[in-house]
Amino acid sequence: MEKKGTILMQRYELGRLLGQGTFAKVYHARNLKSGQSVAIKIIDKEKVLRVGLIDQIKREISVMRLVRHPNVVKLYEVMASKTKIYFAMEFVKGGELFNKVARGKLKEDAARKYFQQLIGAVDYCHSRGVYHRDIKPENLLLDEFGNLKISDFGLSALAESRRQDGLLHTTCGTPAYVAPEVINKKGYDGAKADIWSSGVVLFVLLAGYLPFNEQNLMEMYKKITRGEFKCPQWFPPEARKLLSRILNPCPFTRINMATLMENSWFKKGFKANVATPKPLQIKGDISSISDVEVALDEGSSVSNSSIESGRPPTRTNSFNAFDIISLSQGFDLSGLFENDMNERPPTRFTTTKPASTIVSKFEEIAEMERFKVMKKDGMVKLQGSKQGRKGQLGIDAEIFEVTPSFFVVEVKKTAGDTLEYKQFYNKDMKPCLKDIVWAWEGNEQQQHQQQQPPPPPQLQIQNR
Repeated sequence: MEKKGTILMQRYELGRLLGQGTFAKVYHARNLKSGQSVAIKIIDKEKVLRVGLIDQIKREISVMRLVRHPNVVKLYEVMASKTKIYFAMEFVKGGELFNKVARGKLKEDAARKYFQQLIGAVDYCHSRGVYHRDIKPENLLLDEFGNLKISDFGLSALAESRRQDGLLHTTCGTPAYVAPEVINKKGYDGAKADIWSSGVVLFVLLAGYLPFNEQNLMEMYKKITRGEFKCPQWFPPEARKLLSRILNPCPFTRINMATLMENSWFKKGFKANVATPKPLQIKGDISSISDVEVALDEGSSVSNSSIESGRPPTRTNSFNAFDIISLSQGFDLSGLFENDMNERPPTRFTTTKPASTIVSKFEEIAEMERFKVMKKDGMVKLQGSKQGRKGQLGIDAEIFEVTPSFFVVEVKKTAGDTLEYKQFYNKDMKPCLKDIVWAWEGNEQQQHQQQQPPPPPQLQIQNR
């Protein structure tokens, strides 16, 4: 445990504890050479390895290397020891913008100033191929001069995360601020999603409350997907018009960044901040981003086994909090979106087995039943050899990663007769899968006496 007065890496003297979470603590610290105040984020390497947050830490480092802007919290350097990772970051004295809004709505000029700084920084991030994906007042800090600073890039995505369709496919963010197309899970434009979230922030600044604020999560999602909100009477007419264009549920007709920044209400008194490129320093036991990855990957049996065997690791799709919500009983979001009523809904199960084991199990089933197998990017396709009532049976099994040690597998019929599929699934497939299943969807949980894996990650939704 770090104590006040501890000298860190012969460079920083630790001060008071500013805050802490499950995996990290943030301390005020002083640079011994320059005397500069900084915030030191100390991450427990073993904890993040154990729960599979490695990629999130890597992403935060990668993003903050790319983004150097006056309205973005600066990451000065990254250091590491055998057990800890240290981020030396800009110390922002003013606290969260959320605390200011919690006392009530802001005056128009103050709200506009913060919104201008937010949009200027977000636009810069987008120009660097970075999409924040979790814009909300809690992630917006204020310095001693009242300037806004964007923080927490843990959920952000790089442009290289896009699939071939040019869209992002990972659902991230906080429910009340998330764009409708993100909930839809059909792929989305990261820039348009950030614009929506920024619009929600503007509404909160002017109103003092959320535009979409329902205790019932399903009702909130319905209002978000329909763009149902009402501006209070004290909103300036120009701000109302702008918000109606930002909080447009259709991303294709939603205002884009260039048009937004030319809006007359937005432009009033706007002063664009200039980016400040400065190289990120990496010190301690690591000397490059690739070394950060090596340090983070230590002890990861999946990575090590893949390297030793010379086999590439099995790629999977990502699964996250919104997807876990949709798996929970009573939280089926499918009714919000178009759906083929004739199509049999997919069956899902969770597992703690690695992706390679899951794929091997489906290959084993295919061999037993003489099915053809095709594998690609976390998807296993099974094609039957027998002609049934409606042709050959086709089955897709898609593997989603929640953490590196916890997966959700979705199995669905893609071709053939539904009754024949149901018989095959219950009689042949399901019994064969029992060795790898932790729980079936619908709480049909099966635990093994030999090993009791940890339960899935807890989902917490905070309403402030």
